[in-house]
Amino acid sequence: MITMSPIMIDGHPFTAVSMQLPKTNFLAVMNENGYIMCGALDIALLNEKLSERKIIAGRAVGVRTIEQLLDAPLESVTHEAVARGITVGTIGRDAMLKMM
Repeated sequence: MITMSPIMIDGHPFTAVSMQLPKTNFLAVMNENGYIMCGALDIALLNEKLSERKIIAGRAVGVRTIEQLLDAPLESVTHEAVARGITVGTIGRDAMLKMM
């Protein structure tokens, strides 16, 4: 099952996507500028092979719900995220606000 729903963080709109896969869940929270995702996100690919796209993104591991994703510290982030002040350890919710 795939669920896509609007969420608000400190009065700012974002979109949350959750997809149930066999033995795991895919989770993402996004806006028009960037996104955070569960452990399925390949930050190295974004930084190395797709660097010209300047993607603002972060990855949190060990999360199973959108709330956990928003509350988790990011395990890795893209170079473009760092340029926005989003670093390893930034809480997902705070990272999304820096993408505004």
